[in-house]
Amino acid sequence: MEIKSLNSFVDIAKSKVKKNLVVAAAEDEHVLGAVKDAAANDIIEPIFVGNKQKIDAIAAKIQFDISKFELIEESNPATSAQIAVKQIIDGHAQILMKGLVGTADFLRAILQKDSGLRKGDLLSHIGFFEVPTYHKIIALTDAAQNIAPDFNEKVAILKNSLDMFKHLGYECPKVACLAAIEGVNPKMPSTMEAAALTQMNRRNQIAGCIIDGPLAFDNAVSKLSAEHKGIESEVAGDADLLFAPNIEVANVLYKSFTYFANATVAAIILGASVPVVLTSRSDSDKSKLMSIALAACY
Repeated sequence: MEIKSLNSFVDIAKSKVKKNLVVAAAEDEHVLGAVKDAAANDIIEPIFVGNKQKIDAIAAKIQFDISKFELIEESNPATSAQIAVKQIIDGHAQILMKGLVGTADFLRAILQKDSGLRKGDLLSHIGFFEVPTYHKIIALTDAAQNIAPDFNEKVAILKNSLDMFKHLGYECPKVACLAAIEGVNPKMPSTMEAAALTQMNRRNQIAGCIIDGPLAFDNAVSKLSAEHKGIESEVAGDADLLFAPNIEVANVLYKSFTYFANATVAAIILGASVPVVLTSRSDSDKSKLMSIALAACY
């Protein structure tokens, strides 16, 4: 399976049971605008937690009729995050979204041992990009959550990502483990770990995908480049997921795609018991909508 456009996320989300999305500290114009678009596309039903007076004022400003949706009054942002998480735990919502609350407070509410949304060992970030110069949607991890993951954390990040691909309908996504070169060099740990992940895949320790690495970026996205270097690979030039060795590589690629390649992105946090949406003020309106749609596909 290949997805050619982020718009497909809306179609996939509509094919599933509509989910409730709860927004922590919803008094944020950018967030409410994204939720308005998602509700208009009938892919989510929102629940708002936050300062009612501010939420009502913003909703009126952006012409968003929220009268038919649930609104839980709470003026403290950190407490709003805790209430939003409890809405998930109690089964009232299936997607969590960050509003006007600090990231530390938001993540703290998610990761609390007794009352949070812990599922596995690690939260990780994934972005899906519609790049005009690439022949299909391409994903990238981890550009925002894990700074310098060790090998076990890389396996966890990869498994989080593969789980998302499964929910999108992919049977066997192609994963390119990125490094500066396509050969193994003991002085470059990223090449050693990429090779180990590739071998784990070949021995079915990591299943449900095809992994190849180390691959330099040009080899991962260009068959011609791979052929010039004599690389024979099912992944080269046809990657579905770019797996970066650290946050610097992933973050630079993420911003290069959006600022230099005019890409649109949909991004969420994985690894909790539900998908988590964190949109940026600099994201386009389409990116914000597609991020919610991506979460609704999960």
